[in-house]
Amino acid sequence: MKDWTTAAAELYDGGFRPMFIDGKWVEAQTGETFDARNPADGTLLATVPKGSKADIDAAVKAARTAFEGPWANWTPFERQNLLLKIAEKFESEWERLCLSDTLDMGMPIQRTLGNSRRVLGMLRFYAGQAVSIHGQTIGNSFPGEIYSQTVREPIGVVGAIIPWNAPIAGSIWKIAPAIATGCTVVLKPSEEASLTVLMIARIMQECGLPDGVLNIVTGYGVDAGAALAEHPGVDKIVFTGSTATGQAIARAATGNLKHVSLELGGKSPVIVCRDADIEKAVPVAAMAVFANSGQICIAGSRLFVAREIHDEFTRRVADYAANLRIGHGIQEGTDIGPIISARQAERIEGYLSVGPNEGAEILTGGNRVAGDDFAGGHFFHPTVFGGVTDEMTIAREEIFGPVISAMPFDTLDEVVERANATPYGLAAGIFSTHLGTAHKLAHRLKAGSVWVNMYHAIDPAVPFGGMKMSGYGREGGLQHVEEYLDTKAIWINAD
Repeated sequence: MKDWTTAAAELYDGGFRPMFIDGKWVEAQTGETFDARNPADGTLLATVPKGSKADIDAAVKAARTAFEGPWANWTPFERQNLLLKIAEKFESEWERLCLSDTLDMGMPIQRTLGNSRRVLGMLRFYAGQAVSIHGQTIGNSFPGEIYSQTVREPIGVVGAIIPWNAPIAGSIWKIAPAIATGCTVVLKPSEEASLTVLMIARIMQECGLPDGVLNIVTGYGVDAGAALAEHPGVDKIVFTGSTATGQAIARAATGNLKHVSLELGGKSPVIVCRDADIEKAVPVAAMAVFANSGQICIAGSRLFVAREIHDEFTRRVADYAANLRIGHGIQEGTDIGPIISARQAERIEGYLSVGPNEGAEILTGGNRVAGDDFAGGHFFHPTVFGGVTDEMTIAREEIFGPVISAMPFDTLDEVVERANATPYGLAAGIFSTHLGTAHKLAHRLKAGSVWVNMYHAIDPAVPFGGMKMSGYGREGGLQHVEEYLDTKAIWINAD
Protein backbone atom coordinates (compact mmCIF):
# COMPACT_ATOMS: atom_id res chain seq x y z
CA MET A 1 0.00 0.00 0.00
CA LYS A 2 1.40 3.39 -1.01
CA ASP A 3 2.24 5.88 1.74
CA TRP A 4 0.10 8.74 0.46
CA THR A 5 0.62 10.81 3.61
CA THR A 6 4.38 11.02 3.05
CA ALA A 7 3.86 11.70 -0.67
CA ALA A 8 1.42 14.49 0.19
CA ALA A 9 3.92 16.20 2.50
CA GLU A 10 6.53 16.08 -0.25
CA LEU A 11 4.18 17.46 -2.90
CA TYR A 12 2.93 20.60 -1.13
CA ASP A 13 4.68 22.34 1.74
CA GLY A 14 2.73 25.59 2.03
CA GLY A 15 5.04 27.47 -0.33
CA PHE A 16 4.21 29.84 -3.17
CA ARG A 17 3.16 28.47 -6.58
CA PRO A 18 3.29 31.10 -9.38
CA MET A 19 0.91 31.22 -12.31
CA PHE A 20 1.85 30.64 -15.95
CA ILE A 21 1.75 33.36 -18.63
CA ASP A 22 3.63 33.37 -21.95
CA GLY A 23 5.82 30.47 -20.90
CA LYS A 24 6.91 32.17 -17.67
CA TRP A 25 6.06 31.51 -14.04
CA VAL A 26 4.92 34.82 -12.60
CA GLU A 27 3.27 36.53 -9.65
CA ALA A 28 0.08 38.56 -9.95
CA GLN A 29 0.81 42.12 -11.04
CA THR A 30 -0.75 43.34 -7.79
CA GLY A 31 1.44 40.96 -5.76
CA GLU A 32 -1.67 39.60 -4.02
CA THR A 33 -2.05 35.92 -3.18
CA PHE A 34 -4.60 33.58 -1.66
CA ASP A 35 -4.40 30.24 0.13
CA ALA A 36 -4.97 26.79 -1.30
CA ARG A 37 -6.14 24.59 1.59
CA ASN A 38 -6.91 20.91 1.93
CA PRO A 39 -10.70 20.61 2.40
CA ALA A 40 -10.21 17.46 4.47
CA ASP A 41 -8.45 19.21 7.36
CA GLY A 42 -7.94 22.86 6.45
CA THR A 43 -4.15 22.63 6.27
CA LEU A 44 -2.31 25.04 3.99
CA LEU A 45 -1.06 23.38 0.80
CA ALA A 46 0.32 26.44 -0.99
CA THR A 47 -0.30 30.07 -1.79
CA VAL A 48 -1.08 31.14 -5.36
CA PRO A 49 -1.35 34.49 -7.16
CA LYS A 50 -4.62 36.37 -6.99
CA GLY A 51 -4.85 37.33 -10.64
CA SER A 52 -6.82 40.34 -11.83
CA LYS A 53 -7.79 42.08 -15.08
CA ALA A 54 -4.19 43.15 -15.68
CA ASP A 55 -3.03 39.53 -15.56
CA ILE A 56 -5.84 38.46 -17.87
CA ASP A 57 -4.80 41.22 -20.30
CA ALA A 58 -1.22 39.93 -20.29
CA ALA A 59 -2.34 36.33 -20.78
CA VAL A 60 -4.70 37.20 -23.66
CA LYS A 61 -1.95 39.23 -25.32
CA ALA A 62 0.43 36.26 -25.04
CA ALA A 63 -2.20 33.91 -26.42
CA ARG A 64 -2.91 36.24 -29.37
CA THR A 65 0.79 36.64 -30.16
CA ALA A 66 1.27 32.86 -30.10
CA PHE A 67 -1.84 32.26 -32.22
CA GLU A 68 -0.68 34.66 -34.91
CA GLY A 69 2.98 33.68 -34.57
CA PRO A 70 4.94 30.43 -34.78
CA TRP A 71 2.08 28.31 -33.44
CA ALA A 72 0.12 29.09 -36.62
CA ASN A 73 2.80 27.27 -38.63
CA TRP A 74 2.65 24.04 -36.65
CA THR A 75 1.37 21.23 -38.85
CA PRO A 76 -1.40 18.85 -37.82
CA PHE A 77 1.23 16.13 -37.42
CA GLU A 78 3.27 18.31 -35.06
CA ARG A 79 0.21 19.14 -32.94
CA GLN A 80 -0.70 15.46 -32.84
CA ASN A 81 2.81 14.48 -31.78
CA LEU A 82 2.76 17.11 -29.01
CA LEU A 83 -0.49 15.74 -27.59
CA LEU A 84 0.89 12.20 -27.68
CA LYS A 85 4.01 13.34 -25.81
CA ILE A 86 1.81 15.03 -23.22
CA ALA A 87 -0.19 11.82 -22.82
CA GLU A 88 3.01 9.86 -22.18
CA LYS A 89 4.17 12.41 -19.62
CA PHE A 90 0.76 12.35 -17.92
CA GLU A 91 0.97 8.59 -17.68
CA SER A 92 4.40 8.73 -16.03
CA GLU A 93 3.25 11.40 -13.55
CA TRP A 94 -0.26 10.14 -13.04
CA GLU A 95 0.05 9.42 -9.32
CA ARG A 96 1.39 12.93 -8.60
CA LEU A 97 -1.42 14.52 -10.60
CA CYS A 98 -4.05 12.46 -8.79
CA LEU A 99 -2.55 13.16 -5.39
CA SER A 100 -2.63 16.88 -6.19
CA ASP A 101 -6.31 16.67 -7.11
CA THR A 102 -7.15 14.72 -3.97
CA LEU A 103 -5.32 17.16 -1.71
CA ASP A 104 -6.69 20.25 -3.44
CA MET A 105 -10.37 19.34 -3.73
CA GLY A 106 -10.89 16.17 -1.69
CA MET A 107 -11.86 13.50 -4.21
CA PRO A 108 -10.82 10.07 -2.86
CA ILE A 109 -7.49 8.93 -4.31
CA GLN A 110 -8.97 5.67 -5.56
CA ARG A 111 -11.37 7.69 -7.71
CA THR A 112 -8.78 10.12 -9.08
CA LEU A 113 -6.44 7.25 -9.91
CA GLY A 114 -9.30 5.47 -11.66
CA ASN A 115 -9.75 8.37 -14.11
CA SER A 116 -6.53 7.58 -16.00
CA ARG A 117 -8.28 5.78 -18.85
CA ARG A 118 -10.57 8.74 -19.41
CA VAL A 119 -7.93 11.49 -19.23
CA LEU A 120 -5.23 9.68 -21.19
CA GLY A 121 -7.93 8.66 -23.64
CA MET A 122 -8.91 12.30 -24.12
CA LEU A 123 -5.36 13.35 -24.92
CA ARG A 124 -4.94 10.55 -27.43
CA PHE A 125 -8.39 11.03 -28.94
CA TYR A 126 -7.74 14.72 -29.63
CA ALA A 127 -4.30 13.82 -30.95
CA GLY A 128 -6.09 11.72 -33.56
CA GLN A 129 -8.45 14.57 -34.36
CA ALA A 130 -5.55 16.95 -35.01
CA VAL A 131 -4.80 15.19 -38.31
CA SER A 132 -8.46 14.61 -39.22
CA ILE A 133 -9.62 18.19 -39.70
CA HIS A 134 -10.73 18.88 -43.26
CA GLY A 135 -13.12 20.89 -45.36
CA GLN A 136 -15.31 19.90 -48.30
CA THR A 137 -15.42 20.32 -52.05
CA ILE A 138 -18.95 21.49 -52.79
CA GLY A 139 -20.80 21.43 -56.07
CA ASN A 140 -22.56 24.75 -56.65
CA SER A 141 -25.10 26.14 -59.12
CA PHE A 142 -23.40 29.45 -59.81
CA PRO A 143 -23.14 30.24 -63.56
CA GLY A 144 -19.78 29.51 -65.14
CA GLU A 145 -16.91 27.25 -64.21
CA ILE A 146 -16.85 28.06 -60.52
CA TYR A 147 -15.02 25.96 -57.96
CA SER A 148 -16.18 26.09 -54.31
CA GLN A 149 -14.75 24.56 -51.19
CA THR A 150 -14.64 24.99 -47.44
CA VAL A 151 -11.68 25.02 -45.09
CA ARG A 152 -11.73 24.64 -41.31
CA GLU A 153 -9.65 27.12 -39.36
CA PRO A 154 -8.91 27.48 -35.62
CA ILE A 155 -11.29 29.88 -33.96
CA GLY A 156 -8.50 31.81 -32.19
CA VAL A 157 -7.92 32.63 -28.53
CA VAL A 158 -10.04 30.51 -26.20
CA GLY A 159 -10.90 31.63 -22.69
CA ALA A 160 -11.60 28.64 -20.45
CA ILE A 161 -13.06 28.68 -16.95
CA ILE A 162 -13.31 25.41 -15.05
CA PRO A 163 -14.81 24.37 -11.69
CA TRP A 164 -13.07 22.74 -8.75
CA ASN A 165 -14.69 19.31 -8.79
CA ALA A 166 -12.45 17.62 -11.41
CA PRO A 167 -9.39 19.76 -12.23
CA ILE A 168 -7.47 17.16 -14.26
CA ALA A 169 -10.28 16.07 -16.55
CA GLY A 170 -11.87 19.52 -16.61
CA SER A 171 -8.73 21.28 -17.79
CA ILE A 172 -7.77 18.66 -20.38
CA TRP A 173 -11.30 18.80 -21.80
CA LYS A 174 -10.63 22.47 -22.55
CA ILE A 175 -6.94 22.43 -23.47
CA ALA A 176 -6.61 19.31 -25.64
CA PRO A 177 -9.12 20.26 -28.37
CA ALA A 178 -7.55 23.73 -28.51
CA ILE A 179 -4.10 22.25 -29.15
CA ALA A 180 -5.54 19.80 -31.68
CA THR A 181 -7.18 22.56 -33.71
CA GLY A 182 -4.40 25.15 -33.42
CA CYS A 183 -6.11 27.51 -30.97
CA THR A 184 -4.47 29.10 -27.93
CA VAL A 185 -5.85 29.15 -24.39
CA VAL A 186 -6.16 31.36 -21.35
CA LEU A 187 -7.47 29.17 -18.55
CA LYS A 188 -8.74 30.29 -15.17
CA PRO A 189 -9.11 27.43 -12.69
CA SER A 190 -11.44 27.66 -9.74
CA GLU A 191 -10.04 29.54 -6.77
CA GLU A 192 -11.02 26.45 -4.74
CA ALA A 193 -8.66 24.14 -6.69
CA SER A 194 -5.83 25.74 -8.69
CA LEU A 195 -2.79 23.60 -7.91
CA THR A 196 -3.23 20.66 -10.27
CA VAL A 197 -3.83 22.94 -13.24
CA LEU A 198 -0.48 24.63 -12.58
CA MET A 199 1.13 21.18 -12.51
CA ILE A 200 -0.49 20.42 -15.87
CA ALA A 201 1.00 23.62 -17.35
CA ARG A 202 4.46 22.52 -16.17
CA ILE A 203 4.05 19.11 -17.78
CA MET A 204 2.95 20.61 -21.08
CA GLN A 205 5.81 23.09 -21.07
CA GLU A 206 8.28 20.27 -20.50
CA CYS A 207 6.77 18.46 -23.49
CA GLY A 208 7.58 21.38 -25.80
CA LEU A 209 4.39 23.46 -25.80
CA PRO A 210 5.33 26.87 -27.28
CA ASP A 211 5.14 29.98 -25.12
CA GLY A 212 1.72 31.60 -25.03
CA VAL A 213 -0.25 28.61 -26.33
CA LEU A 214 -1.42 27.84 -22.80
CA ASN A 215 -1.71 30.46 -20.07
CA ILE A 216 -3.00 29.85 -16.53
CA VAL A 217 -4.30 32.79 -14.49
CA THR A 218 -5.25 31.89 -10.93
CA GLY A 219 -7.71 34.11 -9.14
CA TYR A 220 -11.32 34.69 -8.23
CA GLY A 221 -14.26 34.55 -10.59
CA VAL A 222 -15.46 38.06 -9.83
CA ASP A 223 -12.08 39.46 -10.87
CA ALA A 224 -10.10 37.25 -13.23
CA GLY A 225 -13.06 35.19 -14.43
CA ALA A 226 -15.23 38.19 -15.27
CA ALA A 227 -12.33 39.91 -17.04
CA LEU A 228 -11.73 36.83 -19.18
CA ALA A 229 -15.41 36.40 -20.09
CA GLU A 230 -15.76 39.98 -21.35
CA HIS A 231 -12.29 40.40 -22.87
CA PRO A 232 -12.47 41.68 -26.47
CA GLY A 233 -9.31 39.75 -27.37
CA VAL A 234 -10.94 36.38 -26.65
CA ASP A 235 -12.67 34.67 -29.58
CA LYS A 236 -14.41 31.92 -27.66
CA ILE A 237 -15.29 31.29 -24.03
CA VAL A 238 -15.83 27.78 -22.64
CA PHE A 239 -17.22 27.39 -19.15
CA THR A 240 -18.22 24.62 -16.80
CA GLY A 241 -20.00 25.57 -13.59
CA SER A 242 -23.24 26.88 -12.17
CA THR A 243 -26.14 28.02 -14.32
CA ALA A 244 -26.18 31.47 -12.71
CA THR A 245 -22.51 32.05 -13.52
CA GLY A 246 -23.03 30.65 -17.01
CA GLN A 247 -25.75 33.20 -17.64
CA ALA A 248 -23.45 36.00 -16.49
CA ILE A 249 -20.71 34.74 -18.82
CA ALA A 250 -23.10 34.57 -21.76
CA ARG A 251 -24.11 38.19 -21.15
CA ALA A 252 -20.49 39.29 -20.83
CA ALA A 253 -19.60 37.54 -24.11
CA THR A 254 -21.95 39.76 -26.14
CA GLY A 255 -19.40 42.59 -26.17
CA ASN A 256 -17.52 41.15 -29.14
CA LEU A 257 -20.05 38.36 -29.88
CA LYS A 258 -17.50 35.71 -28.92
CA HIS A 259 -18.47 32.08 -29.35
CA VAL A 260 -19.72 30.48 -26.14
CA SER A 261 -19.95 26.89 -24.88
CA LEU A 262 -21.56 26.29 -21.49
CA GLU A 263 -21.80 23.10 -19.44
CA LEU A 264 -23.92 24.04 -16.46
CA GLY A 265 -25.94 22.65 -13.57
CA GLY A 266 -28.37 19.79 -13.37
CA LYS A 267 -31.03 18.08 -11.31
CA SER A 268 -30.83 14.78 -13.09
CA PRO A 269 -33.50 12.06 -12.77
CA VAL A 270 -32.75 8.38 -12.25
CA ILE A 271 -35.74 6.18 -13.14
CA VAL A 272 -35.94 2.67 -11.70
CA CYS A 273 -38.64 0.65 -13.45
CA ARG A 274 -40.49 -2.20 -11.80
CA ASP A 275 -38.61 -4.75 -13.94
CA ALA A 276 -35.17 -3.38 -13.01
CA ASP A 277 -32.44 -5.69 -11.75
CA ILE A 278 -32.46 -4.40 -8.18
CA GLU A 279 -29.17 -5.99 -7.14
CA LYS A 280 -27.31 -4.23 -9.95
CA ALA A 281 -29.28 -1.00 -9.81
CA VAL A 282 -28.88 -0.16 -6.10
CA PRO A 283 -25.12 0.58 -6.02
CA VAL A 284 -25.21 2.38 -9.35
CA ALA A 285 -28.17 4.56 -8.39
CA ALA A 286 -26.53 5.36 -5.06
CA MET A 287 -23.15 6.30 -6.54
CA ALA A 288 -24.89 8.32 -9.26
CA VAL A 289 -25.07 10.88 -6.45
CA PHE A 290 -22.54 9.90 -3.82
CA ALA A 291 -19.55 9.77 -6.17
CA ASN A 292 -17.31 12.75 -5.34
CA SER A 293 -19.58 13.46 -2.35
CA GLY A 294 -22.34 14.59 -4.71
CA GLN A 295 -20.17 17.41 -6.04
CA ILE A 296 -20.77 16.61 -9.67
CA CYS A 297 -23.01 18.29 -12.22
CA ILE A 298 -24.55 15.06 -13.52
CA ALA A 299 -25.50 13.73 -10.06
CA GLY A 300 -28.68 11.67 -10.37
CA SER A 301 -30.20 13.32 -7.34
CA ARG A 302 -33.90 12.74 -8.16
CA LEU A 303 -34.55 9.02 -7.71
CA PHE A 304 -37.88 7.94 -9.24
CA VAL A 305 -38.76 4.36 -8.30
CA ALA A 306 -41.74 2.32 -9.51
CA ARG A 307 -44.22 2.14 -6.65
CA GLU A 308 -44.22 -1.68 -6.63
CA ILE A 309 -40.54 -1.77 -5.62
CA HIS A 310 -40.15 1.72 -4.12
CA ASP A 311 -39.95 0.81 -0.43
CA GLU A 312 -37.55 -2.08 -0.89
CA PHE A 313 -35.33 -0.20 -3.32
CA THR A 314 -35.02 2.98 -1.27
CA ARG A 315 -34.32 0.93 1.86
CA ARG A 316 -31.51 -0.84 0.05
CA VAL A 317 -30.08 2.44 -1.25
CA ALA A 318 -30.18 3.82 2.30
CA ASP A 319 -28.42 0.72 3.62
CA TYR A 320 -25.79 1.01 0.92
CA ALA A 321 -25.25 4.68 1.74
CA ALA A 322 -24.90 3.97 5.46
CA ASN A 323 -22.06 1.54 4.78
CA LEU A 324 -19.96 3.87 2.62
CA ARG A 325 -16.62 4.74 4.20
CA ILE A 326 -16.15 8.44 4.95
CA GLY A 327 -12.65 9.83 5.31
CA HIS A 328 -9.75 11.88 3.99
CA GLY A 329 -9.19 11.44 0.29
CA ILE A 330 -5.66 10.08 0.70
CA GLN A 331 -6.87 7.24 2.92
CA GLU A 332 -7.12 4.01 0.96
CA GLY A 333 -10.68 2.70 0.81
CA THR A 334 -12.39 6.07 1.29
CA ASP A 335 -15.70 6.27 -0.59
CA ILE A 336 -16.90 9.69 0.58
CA GLY A 337 -14.43 12.56 0.88
CA PRO A 338 -14.91 16.11 2.14
CA ILE A 339 -17.07 18.91 0.81
CA ILE A 340 -14.91 21.54 -0.89
CA SER A 341 -15.47 24.50 1.47
CA ALA A 342 -17.21 25.86 4.54
CA ARG A 343 -19.51 27.91 2.30
CA GLN A 344 -20.66 24.83 0.38
CA ALA A 345 -21.03 22.86 3.61
CA GLU A 346 -23.34 25.54 5.00
CA ARG A 347 -25.37 25.42 1.82
CA ILE A 348 -25.82 21.65 2.12
CA GLU A 349 -26.79 21.98 5.80
CA GLY A 350 -29.52 24.35 4.72
CA TYR A 351 -31.01 21.75 2.39
CA LEU A 352 -30.75 19.05 5.07
CA SER A 353 -32.86 21.30 7.31
CA VAL A 354 -35.40 22.39 4.74
CA GLY A 355 -36.12 18.80 3.62
CA PRO A 356 -37.75 17.65 6.89
CA ASN A 357 -39.33 21.06 7.35
CA GLU A 358 -41.20 20.52 4.07
CA GLY A 359 -42.23 16.97 5.00
CA ALA A 360 -39.43 14.73 3.71
CA GLU A 361 -38.21 11.80 5.81
CA ILE A 362 -34.51 11.15 6.41
CA LEU A 363 -33.91 7.46 5.70
CA THR A 364 -30.19 7.71 6.43
CA GLY A 365 -27.64 10.46 7.02
CA GLY A 366 -28.89 14.01 7.26
CA ASN A 367 -26.00 15.51 9.20
CA ARG A 368 -22.31 16.31 9.37
CA VAL A 369 -19.73 13.74 10.39
CA ALA A 370 -18.39 14.38 13.89
CA GLY A 371 -15.13 13.32 15.52
CA ASP A 372 -11.52 14.32 15.90
CA ASP A 373 -10.54 12.51 12.68
CA PHE A 374 -12.70 14.97 10.74
CA ALA A 375 -11.68 18.18 12.52
CA GLY A 376 -10.94 21.10 10.23
CA GLY A 377 -12.76 19.49 7.31
CA HIS A 378 -16.29 19.45 5.94
CA PHE A 379 -17.77 15.95 5.89
CA PHE A 380 -21.37 14.76 5.56
CA HIS A 381 -23.02 11.40 5.96
CA PRO A 382 -24.54 10.40 2.59
CA THR A 383 -28.22 11.20 2.88
CA VAL A 384 -31.34 9.60 1.40
CA PHE A 385 -34.67 11.40 1.74
CA GLY A 386 -37.94 9.51 1.40
CA GLY A 387 -41.46 10.88 1.24
CA VAL A 388 -40.31 13.55 -1.22
CA THR A 389 -42.70 15.32 -3.57
CA ASP A 390 -41.84 17.15 -6.77
CA GLU A 391 -42.50 20.62 -5.39
CA MET A 392 -40.13 20.28 -2.43
CA THR A 393 -36.99 22.40 -2.49
CA ILE A 394 -34.69 19.38 -2.27
CA ALA A 395 -36.36 17.92 -5.39
CA ARG A 396 -36.09 21.12 -7.41
CA GLU A 397 -32.76 22.76 -6.63
CA GLU A 398 -29.24 21.53 -7.30
CA ILE A 399 -27.69 20.75 -3.91
CA PHE A 400 -24.20 19.70 -5.04
CA GLY A 401 -23.80 17.41 -2.07
CA PRO A 402 -24.38 13.73 -1.13
CA VAL A 403 -28.18 13.96 -1.02
CA ILE A 404 -30.78 11.78 -2.80
CA SER A 405 -34.50 12.59 -3.04
CA ALA A 406 -36.49 9.38 -3.58
CA MET A 407 -40.01 9.47 -5.03
CA PRO A 408 -42.44 6.77 -6.24
CA PHE A 409 -44.14 6.74 -9.65
CA ASP A 410 -46.97 4.71 -11.17
CA THR A 411 -46.75 4.96 -14.99
CA LEU A 412 -44.07 5.66 -17.58
CA ASP A 413 -46.00 8.63 -18.98
CA GLU A 414 -46.18 10.10 -15.49
CA VAL A 415 -42.50 9.66 -14.71
CA VAL A 416 -41.41 11.15 -18.04
CA GLU A 417 -43.50 14.24 -17.40
CA ARG A 418 -42.14 14.59 -13.87
CA ALA A 419 -38.54 13.89 -14.86
CA ASN A 420 -38.71 16.58 -17.55
CA ALA A 421 -40.42 19.10 -15.25
CA THR A 422 -37.19 20.90 -14.42
CA PRO A 423 -35.32 23.80 -16.00
CA TYR A 424 -32.29 21.53 -16.32
CA GLY A 425 -31.47 18.89 -18.91
CA LEU A 426 -27.97 17.56 -18.37
CA ALA A 427 -28.29 13.83 -17.71
CA ALA A 428 -30.68 11.01 -16.84
CA GLY A 429 -30.50 7.36 -15.85
CA ILE A 430 -32.86 4.46 -16.59
CA PHE A 431 -32.92 1.01 -15.01
CA SER A 432 -34.98 -1.61 -16.82
CA THR A 433 -34.45 -5.13 -18.15
CA HIS A 434 -36.93 -4.44 -20.96
CA LEU A 435 -35.21 -2.99 -24.02
CA GLY A 436 -38.40 -1.45 -25.37
CA THR A 437 -39.04 0.41 -22.14
CA ALA A 438 -35.47 1.71 -22.07
CA HIS A 439 -35.70 2.95 -25.66
CA LYS A 440 -39.02 4.70 -25.11
CA LEU A 441 -37.84 6.47 -21.99
CA ALA A 442 -34.44 7.42 -23.42
CA HIS A 443 -35.99 9.14 -26.44
CA ARG A 444 -38.54 11.04 -24.37
CA LEU A 445 -36.25 12.37 -21.65
CA LYS A 446 -34.93 15.90 -22.20
CA ALA A 447 -31.30 15.37 -21.30
CA GLY A 448 -27.97 15.60 -23.09
CA SER A 449 -26.85 12.18 -21.84
CA VAL A 450 -29.08 9.22 -20.98
CA TRP A 451 -27.58 6.10 -19.41
CA VAL A 452 -29.40 2.78 -19.33
CA ASN A 453 -28.52 0.29 -16.56
CA MET A 454 -25.41 2.35 -15.82
CA TYR A 455 -24.38 5.88 -14.91
CA HIS A 456 -21.42 8.27 -15.20
CA ALA A 457 -20.13 6.73 -18.45
CA ILE A 458 -18.11 9.37 -20.34
CA ASP A 459 -15.85 8.63 -23.30
CA PRO A 460 -13.70 11.01 -25.37
CA ALA A 461 -15.41 9.90 -28.58
CA VAL A 462 -18.95 10.51 -27.29
CA PRO A 463 -20.39 14.05 -27.07
CA PHE A 464 -21.42 15.34 -23.66
CA GLY A 465 -23.42 18.44 -22.79
CA GLY A 466 -26.76 19.80 -21.69
CA MET A 467 -30.15 20.94 -22.86
CA LYS A 468 -32.31 23.77 -21.53
CA MET A 469 -30.70 25.59 -18.58
CA SER A 470 -27.91 23.01 -18.42
CA GLY A 471 -26.14 24.82 -21.23
CA TYR A 472 -25.24 24.42 -24.88
CA GLY A 473 -22.33 23.13 -26.88
CA ARG A 474 -20.72 19.72 -26.56
CA GLU A 475 -17.50 18.34 -25.12
CA GLY A 476 -16.23 15.04 -26.44
CA GLY A 477 -16.69 13.54 -29.88
CA LEU A 478 -16.35 15.20 -33.25
CA GLN A 479 -18.82 17.84 -32.12
CA HIS A 480 -16.30 19.07 -29.55
CA VAL A 481 -13.63 19.66 -32.17
CA GLU A 482 -16.16 21.56 -34.27
CA GLU A 483 -16.64 23.96 -31.35
CA TYR A 484 -13.04 25.17 -31.79
CA LEU A 485 -13.19 25.68 -35.57
CA ASP A 486 -14.55 28.28 -37.97
CA THR A 487 -15.70 27.41 -41.49
CA LYS A 488 -14.49 29.50 -44.40
CA ALA A 489 -15.97 29.22 -47.92
CA ILE A 490 -13.57 29.73 -50.84
CA TRP A 491 -14.81 30.47 -54.40
CA ILE A 492 -12.54 30.24 -57.44
CA ASN A 493 -13.46 31.34 -60.95
CA ALA A 494 -11.72 28.84 -63.21
CA ASP A 495 -12.61 30.69 -66.47
